Amino acid sequence: MKPKKQPVNPNWLQLQEKLKSQVPRAPKPSVGSQNEFKRSVLGKRKERYDSDDDDEEEESDDDSPASILIPTNSDCSLTNEIAMDCEMVGVGSQGNKSALGRVTLVNTWGNVIYDEFVRPVERVVDFRTEVSGIRPRDMRKAKDFQDVQMKVVELINGRILVGHALHNDLKALLLSHPKKDIRDTSEYRPFLKYGYLLGGP
Repeated sequence: MKPKKQPVNPNWLQLQEKLKSQVPRAPKPSVGSQNEFKRSVLGKRKERYDSDDDDEEEESDDDSPASILIPTNSDCSLTNEIAMDCEMVGVGSQGNKSALGRVTLVNTWGNVIYDEFVRPVERVVDFRTEVSGIRPRDMRKAKDFQDVQMKVVELINGRILVGHALHNDLKALLLSHPKKDIRDTSEYRPFLKYGYLLGGP
């Protein structure tokens, strides 16, 4: 039986479009260590793969950052590693208190295995659409918090959980996960190092 195709998170599509629109720049020739310092993360990764796998086939011409985000197959099954992202909406009198609005889980291949809008207990004051992608009409098909929470527990239990600032997502879900099974990109030293070198936070 073929797995049911899940709708793609609009934030995922937005990121793919943004990356497609960016034209890769050829590095300017320079001398000394300046050139070494300014090389991109993707360039370093490509060199590492090339040097490690000289006998393998050459990489495809489509080496753009957007191609990295495209799922490699249509397998929507559960894998040992699952990535999670949660989107928040604003609740409270001023809308400055965050509540869970959407949960998306993808497998190792980048295919969506769970994607649900969540109906917050409190009234939503600010949908934060420009960041969350959530619109008022999405709440019509939203599920109760407890149902979503139970399903997420079922899916991530005993698996490696990947994400960015996962403590925020887990807090919003009122869940915990074993530290040994968490891979948080916000705490991964090489990413922090490259983010700093490339002008990130």
